[in-house]
Amino acid sequence: MKVDISAYLVVGRENTNGRPVAKIVEEAVRAGFTCVQIRSKTASAREMIEDCKESAEAIKNLGKSDSVALLVDDRLDIVLACHEMGIKVDGIHVGQSDIPVSICRKFLGKEAVIGLSAPTKDLIDYVQNADVSLIDYFGTGPVHETATKPDCGMDENGKVITKTFEELTELGAKSPIPVVVGGGVKLKDIEPLKKTGVGGFFVVSAVAGAENPYEEAKKLADAWGF
Repeated sequence: MKVDISAYLVVGRENTNGRPVAKIVEEAVRAGFTCVQIRSKTASAREMIEDCKESAEAIKNLGKSDSVALLVDDRLDIVLACHEMGIKVDGIHVGQSDIPVSICRKFLGKEAVIGLSAPTKDLIDYVQNADVSLIDYFGTGPVHETATKPDCGMDENGKVITKTFEELTELGAKSPIPVVVGGGVKLKDIEPLKKTGVGGFFVVSAVAGAENPYEEAKKLADAWGF
């Protein structure tokens, strides 16, 4: 599957203010979002499988199964379980300290979508020189410090290093594969982010925590230019 990371939702049960994950996914995809990642540090394996199943059904009901990728953060076991159960999960997103991309590719096959979080330190050098033969896109951030993932962009000394639009412009130009950028992204950030030339933006609370997820997702997607 060719992944479109233009408008990318990251969501788990802890982000939805008690609403079903699949409902947030449905609203975002209906509004124009192009990629969905199920990410949770609190849900059980069975709860994550259930959220994947219901989200996949929501995407299918919107006629977007072939164009909107459904990914899982970190949990290769969840992706494999979903495949065994006939649930359409398209791939995985992993970080630098998660299971290696080579293992993900081995078990998920050449058609799966695999995303990798680029490291905070020496970001530009890394994306220029990394072996990207096994991955489809990089993720990076934060644009701003974010309570959703307080360790996002944290260096070895515990300092959060946010990404400037100038740095992202260089990153977009030098990365051999698309880059999706997030971390505290708000509506006002979308236009300058697009001007950097990166592949897309990702959000969590801006949609999942909104009183009206569809309306907020639509504003973000429209601002990107859908």
